Amino acid sequence: MNLRSAEIGKEYIIKAIETDDEELNAFLFSLGCYSGEPITVISHLKGGCVVSIKDGRYNIDNGLAEAIIV
Repeated sequence: MNLRSAEIGKEYIIKAIETDDEELNAFLFSLGCYSGEPITVISHLKGGCVVSIKDGRYNIDNGLAEAIIV
């Protein structure tokens, strides 16, 4: 399941990041978004969703949300 179909307020563990873009992988890693880390969806928006990773909240678009497998 990816983040687009995740329930709001429930904590998930990231299983994989499905993208071929190394720059995107490095960016997500810098946010603390990598395999084994907990992530929580705060809200779903029209163009993406707001997530909580470690101590930060981030707004990510739908394409990125689909690449994060929980």
